[in-house]
Amino acid sequence: MRSEVFRESIELVSLSIEVLAIAIIAGAILYGIGRGVFYRAKKVGDAYALLKERIGKGLLLGLEFLIAADIIRTVALDPTLRSTAMLGLLVMIRTFLSWSIVVEIEGRWPWKGKPETNREE
Repeated sequence: MRSEVFRESIELVSLSIEVLAIAIIAGAILYGIGRGVFYRAKKVGDAYALLKERIGKGLLLGLEFLIAADIIRTVALDPTLRSTAMLGLLVMIRTFLSWSIVVEIEGRWPWKGKPETNREE
């Protein structure tokens, strides 16, 4: 009886985190489009860059939440070798996607430092 309640609670928690991730991604897309429509850019490219950045950051955050939900579900509910291997594969795919998004947004690999700006004082 207790194990059923525990299992259902963990399922509910991981499902809630997944729903939150979807809401974050959808919200970032809507916010990015809204900002893009009402953003008074000097050039169309500026509005596009802003839209791409907003959506990319929402995707990154959403991916982090999806990974967290998968980890919770695997560790708490099904800690078998097969499910752990599947979790590892999912984390690798989502990590690659995250890196790709960072490269798309910032034009650099995530492990590279941000370029320093030369300021003349």
